[in-house]
Amino acid sequence: MLLKAQAVTKSFGPVKVLTDASLQINEGDSIGLIGINGAGKSTFLKILLGELRPDTGELTRYTDEIGYLEQFPESSSRFTVRDVLGRPYGHIENIKKRMRDIEAAMSSGDNVDWNALAAECSQLERDLKSSDVQDEGKLLRSLKKVGLSQDIMDRTMDSISGGERTKVMLSRILVQADDCDILVMDEPTSHLDVETVEWLEDYLLKSHCALLVISHDRYFLDKIATRMTEISMGKTREYKGNYTEFITKKMLDLDRMEKEYKKYANNKKRQEEIAEQLHKDQWYLTTHKTRNKLISKMEEKEKPEENKEITVRIQAAPKSGKNVITCKGLSVELGGRTILENVELDIQKGDKIGVFGSNGEGKSTLIKALLEKVPSKGELWVAPGAKIGYYSQNHEGLDLLLTAEEQIMKVIGKERRGDARSILSRMLLSGDDVDRPMKTLSGGQRARVALCMLLLEETNVLVLDEPTNYLDIPARHAVEEALNEYDGTIIAITHDRYFLDTVCTKVAEVKSKGVRMYNGTYSEMRGRPNTKEVVMDADEYRVLLPFTNWVTSKKYAKNDRVLITPAEISGFQWALDQGKLKKTGGRQRKKVSALQEDEV
Repeated sequence: MLLKAQAVTKSFGPVKVLTDASLQINEGDSIGLIGINGAGKSTFLKILLGELRPDTGELTRYTDEIGYLEQFPESSSRFTVRDVLGRPYGHIENIKKRMRDIEAAMSSGDNVDWNALAAECSQLERDLKSSDVQDEGKLLRSLKKVGLSQDIMDRTMDSISGGERTKVMLSRILVQADDCDILVMDEPTSHLDVETVEWLEDYLLKSHCALLVISHDRYFLDKIATRMTEISMGKTREYKGNYTEFITKKMLDLDRMEKEYKKYANNKKRQEEIAEQLHKDQWYLTTHKTRNKLISKMEEKEKPEENKEITVRIQAAPKSGKNVITCKGLSVELGGRTILENVELDIQKGDKIGVFGSNGEGKSTLIKALLEKVPSKGELWVAPGAKIGYYSQNHEGLDLLLTAEEQIMKVIGKERRGDARSILSRMLLSGDDVDRPMKTLSGGQRARVALCMLLLEETNVLVLDEPTNYLDIPARHAVEEALNEYDGTIIAITHDRYFLDTVCTKVAEVKSKGVRMYNGTYSEMRGRPNTKEVVMDADEYRVLLPFTNWVTSKKYAKNDRVLITPAEISGFQWALDQGKLKKTGGRQRKKVSALQEDEV
């Protein structure tokens, strides 16, 4: 065992962030820590690292060799490469802590080996003085491992290329991971491209460190996690397995809890009604009091949490023609440098294309060329009927001095304040979140405002730049479901491999100034088995007349209940048209194979 936290609680004023959080990290563990934004993940992490004191609970660390990689901006004029790499986490602090322990032991008057302690303290002082030199050497070695020279050390992050920034972020992980027993990482993949994330996965799988990772990258969690810990409503719940297994087990858990709670609530209500009737009929006896005592001793069942879900429905404008965007021999030069050359694309109505590639290869340039935002050479044709909606990961379309409500009313009209709040509430934005300037909102909240703006447009072509960035996992699921329902054309730049598998019907890799298109998912392109399953909202239908689905050979009897996701509805359309199915109005979550979500 390396670390153990039991029944940890933490409040900030009247706000209870953690009410019962527990975690045990053993040698060889690889744990994914997940939860919605604001659930308390970062607070719990800081308590585990000793940066915050819990209000109550026990925390025991059996090692001080803990590496910590916190989130860091990908580029900034304020930070140099040296700043980003930092020191190995806790290196100086551990030396100083040991020196304090020695001083306390020597001043206690206990029977201690003074000579040994004095010699150790002297060595620690020398280590402290030489730590800068030692750490500098470690930083240089980590840069060398990823192919960077020491000349880059004092350059600012915004002055180096996208590829170099990626390598710096990798070096930062290496600095932390070299000499630690536990490596704690907060969103380690958020600034990395697909190729680099895959390198990191392989590196971590070979690492000797126990891993604790906060991440919204579901593909990454599927690859490295052997245990999942979810923080919800201030409590932790643990599941064995990776993210996909977690989803399956959580659905079963929630279903079981719902049934147990309903049984408990119904039984309690019935007993209370009997006690009340006894009191009315036999008011002169104490039988009802005995019954009430028995009721109070009933084992109380926990009510399942009520998850508020983001509701996203993207309305498509009238369809464009069959061919939406065509380019032949497309080339782009910027600053005297050729970014893209001889690009051939034929994007047709209904295509859902995921664009990926290493940082700096020209993904954003490709999109800007297709939108005619940068000059290009060659042939480019965009259908006259194409109504294009654009989503930028940097949210340039938002005025950060406005509130979220003001931003929406700027589009729909100042007199429609109620409508603006209704639109924002669909994205779980309400109260203070819609009344304060957007510059004070988190990245995830701004992303949701930007998505609201997209909902207001009537489009038949969506161009999306990192649409899942800053979003937590439930929000990503909601966006993916909406895009699966959208019957227009989608072109999305993304590093999210889960998104590439669950939304995109084609993937395009931008590499070596060219674009390679592949019909199928990312996993299929890479030749990797993709057994992932996704969870989607499904409408409930009742079978009015028996029928057989000849595609799956499944038979349905009268009064059967059938859950159908938007991705499956086309396979049941004939049964609906013939009056064999009727929608009940119910709605539940359903697990669907990512590879077969378009099959019935």
